[in-house]
Order: sequence, then C-alpha cells, then structure tokens
Amino acid sequence: MVIYVFAFIDRQILSMMIVDLKEGLNLDRDWHAGFLMGPAFAIFYTLFGIPFGRLADSQNRRFIIAMGLGLWSLVTAGCGIAKNFWQMLLMRIGVGVGEASLSPSAYSLIADYFPRERLGRAIAVYGMGIYLGSGLAYIIGGRAITYVRETAPWQLPLLGVVQPWQKVFFLVGLPGLLVVPVFWLTVREPLRRGLLRRNAQEAASQSVSIPLREVFRHMGQNWKTLVTHNLGFALLAFSGLGTTAWLPEMFRRVHGWEAGQFGLIYGGIFASFGALGIFSGGVLADWLSRKGYRDSKIRVGFIAAWIWFPPGILFPLLSDANSAMFLLVFAVFLTALPGALGAAAIQELMPNNMRGQASAIYLLVVNMMGLALGPLVLALLTDYLFTEEAYGVGGIRYSLLSLTVAAHLIATFLLWRCMGHFRESRDRFELLMEKGAGPTS
Repeated sequence: MVIYVFAFIDRQILSMMIVDLKEGLNLDRDWHAGFLMGPAFAIFYTLFGIPFGRLADSQNRRFIIAMGLGLWSLVTAGCGIAKNFWQMLLMRIGVGVGEASLSPSAYSLIADYFPRERLGRAIAVYGMGIYLGSGLAYIIGGRAITYVRETAPWQLPLLGVVQPWQKVFFLVGLPGLLVVPVFWLTVREPLRRGLLRRNAQEAASQSVSIPLREVFRHMGQNWKTLVTHNLGFALLAFSGLGTTAWLPEMFRRVHGWEAGQFGLIYGGIFASFGALGIFSGGVLADWLSRKGYRDSKIRVGFIAAWIWFPPGILFPLLSDANSAMFLLVFAVFLTALPGALGAAAIQELMPNNMRGQASAIYLLVVNMMGLALGPLVLALLTDYLFTEEAYGVGGIRYSLLSLTVAAHLIATFLLWRCMGHFRESRDRFELLMEKGAGPTS
C-alpha cells in the first residue's frame, strides 16, 4: 500500500502543474497537457503490464516490485530535467513502464496472503494507496508548487538548469528510492496457493508456468464475464480519473482557486474519504459474500455506480465553490467504493498461475480507458465542444459533466449484466480447481 501511495503521487502530480507545464514546455492546447497526463503514461503502463503479469505468475514477485519502484522513482525525478514536450513524453513513458510492474504482482501476492473471505478488504487496503497517493499529490503538489516558484533555479552538472517548478519532480520522485530496501527487508514471497497443475512433475513445483494458449482458452470460456466486468469497471475509472486529472484546473477557471488552496482542501477530502470509500467497499463485498452473494464484488460496483448520480451531476453545476466541494465528499466516497473490487473479483476466477496475466489484462482495459482516455477526452471536449468562446471559462464543467454521466450510465448496465455471468464463471472455476489444483497451503 505504501508503494502504491508513491506510485500515485508520481503519476498524479502533473494534474497540479498544468499552468506551469504549459508555460514551461511551451504547450499551446489543453490536450497537449492531457496527453502527457494520460496516454503518454497509460499506454506503456498498460502494455508493459502484460509481460510483467506473466512474470508475476511464475517468478519472484517481490523482486519485480522492487525493481519497478526503483525505476519509476528515478524517472519521475528525471521529469524535472525535461526541456520540451518530447523529453517530458519520454520520461512519462518511463514512469508508466516502471509502475506497470506493481499491481499484477501485488494482487497475486495479496491473494496468496489472505483467504477468499478477507480478500475484498485486503485488496481494498492496497487500493487505499490510490486515494492516499492522489490526495498527497494534491496536497504536496499544491504546497510545493507555491513554495518552489519563489526559489532560484538549480544549475546541475551535466543536466543543465532546473527551473523552480521542475524541482517538484525531484521532491516527489527521489524519496521512493528509500522505500526499495524497506520493502525488500519487510515483505516475503509467500507460498503460492491454488496453482493449476497439469501433471505429477508440476505437482511438486511452486513455479508452474501455464502456456498462453491455456490462459486464453480459460479466459475465452468466461468471455461474457470478463467483457462486462472489465468494461464496467473501466468506465467507472474513465469517469473518476478524467475528473481527478482536470478538477484542479476546473476549480481554478470556474471558482478562482489557486493550486495551494485547492490542493490542501481537496487533497484532504480525496485522501480521507477516498481511502474510507475503497475500504468500505471491500468490507461491504466481504459481508455480502458471507451472506451468500457469490457476485458480491460486482454487486457493490453496480450499487455504487447508481448512488453516485445525485452528487456527481450536481457538483460541477454549482456556482458556489464551497457547496461544490461539500458534494465532492460524497462523490469521492462513492467513486472509491468499488475501486478495489474489480481486481479482487479477478482473483476469484483465475488459478494462481493465471492471476497476474488476467490482472494485467484487466489493468490494460481499465487504464487505457481511465488513465489514457479519461484526461484526454475531457480536454478534447473542452478544446473543441464546450469551448471558451461559446461557454466562457466554465466550459470545462460541462465537459466534466458530460463525460462522467455517460460513463456511469453505461457502466451500471454492464455491471448489472455481469452479475449473472460472474456467478456462472465462479461455478466453472471451482470445478476446474477440483480437477487440476494442487495443495492450497
């Protein structure tokens, strides 16, 4: 969870620096900044998740995470020496590649550490890093930007001049390197449970690699579940991450709030109510599971998506900033409620030696829609549909409203359809494990 906090600080910090980013790198349009926040990171984050997921299914997951943490921390600091769009693009790609190592291995580790009846809460605790990290990015980013703007540039040997606003990348990136030895010394590689074994030789092994054709065959048998599950949760991420990326700028344009003021208030809300929401979603799903709901994790996502509508529709339209921020408390909580459950549900459908790959494919869909498209689509709506010429500086609020409402409507339908498919897939998985699983402890 601590590592996930660092991951989200490093990926989310750009949302607090849009003005500095556009001025410092000579960017003309919102979509340029949106591309750096979204696709530049997310495309490579999702694509490299597939090979990292396959490694997680057979190799030392602890080593994979430690290596990735070191890489993305260094490259985040490297963003501080970018002089133009293309250099920043390369650095953001590096951050994406490094962070791709984390979640497939983390989900697999957690599923081996905890029994199924506690899995929702366990993955929710890991998922709290999303909200704690993003909240800290708002808080630290807002305060740091305000502070560093008053300082003199750095002149670094070989690297050249670092402008005041670029120092923020060093402040948030380099501390991650200190976590690498702490993680290595305190987290052990657990015994793999629920391995699918095909013969006597594999029965004695803790490292059983399944051919890709078998992975795809198992997924193909459950395609209705995976399509409705992946797209349903991905659309919720599309709404949530698009909002997260552009909300600081919306409050600056519409309500006149500067980065420090917004970051302190919203960062506290996002960290506290987001973490409370994602943990509550895990607790609720585990409680429903004990009551006999075999689709509990999908069911909680469906419920949360519906309840989101009143605060989610109202907060962008309010002219009073304090009232909008009050409604955001509820919107953040409800957006976070299903935040860990998509990943937790995957662990209930896949043998141990397929979990990393299935998680990586889930993350590919979720993050391509949420991280890559969410910020970019919202920026394009603002640039070309709800333009400043037609709607004034408030056009961004209508972009945000259109994107989030459409995404939630489709997501609720898909998750409703997913519940029945998920129950069928659970039955199929349990039959498979009875036939082909080895020891589970």
